[in-house]
Amino acid sequence: MQLQINNLNKCFGDKTAVDIPDFKIDNGEIIGLVGNNGAGKTTLFRLMLDLLKADEGSVTMLPKANDTDVEVIEEINPAKSEDWKTMTGAYIDTSFLIDFLSAEEYFEFVGKISGLSKDVIAERLKMFDTFMNGEVLEQKKYIRDFSAGNKQKVGIIAALLNQPQLVILDEPFNFLDPSSQNQLKRLITDFNKQTGATVLVSSHNLQHTVEISTRVALLEHGKIIANLDNSEGKAEEKLEEYFNV
Repeated sequence: MQLQINNLNKCFGDKTAVDIPDFKIDNGEIIGLVGNNGAGKTTLFRLMLDLLKADEGSVTMLPKANDTDVEVIEEINPAKSEDWKTMTGAYIDTSFLIDFLSAEEYFEFVGKISGLSKDVIAERLKMFDTFMNGEVLEQKKYIRDFSAGNKQKVGIIAALLNQPQLVILDEPFNFLDPSSQNQLKRLITDFNKQTGATVLVSSHNLQHTVEISTRVALLEHGKIIANLDNSEGKAEEKLEEYFNV
């Protein structure tokens, strides 16, 4: 999935949350979004997912499968098409979950929306066995009764289940223990290599971001102030300098 951001702007009162004149994301990239609290990372993701309406500007998605642009956000009109939703997997917070379902019921629901059979869902869940660590399936309880870390795992797995062309994960390392964080890094990079999906990840963890990202965008007050090539971890020094690590 290729994305093009043009003149994207969102304000809350007199505060500018997002102000991005131009930003392009190519097919198959893993983009890390970093910035201090209030930098605009989550707002940008919500705009991309059409969960917020932009004051002006657009995000254009160009799926790999064809040459048809799918407008997600427009300056005046609502989205022209919702086809992009079938090609996008996202997890921002627990509001994405249906917490009165068990994990199995939720995965079945997510898979059904994508046209996946129970057998296909069961097969795809196998790739997450290590990540789930025996703490997600067959627990005989609702998602609402899971720990914060296991809720996080359910949301991330659901985002990847239909093998989308675009994956958006907001602070995915939150609430995970160190072992699960390392497993998630491998999961993201392996998924990217196997499917060619474009992946966007925001995180306050600079080490994890540098380790998985091909490029890092540094946000400050809603603006992308640095677009850093991260081949061979090149972005790490500049990020450490900015954050005074």
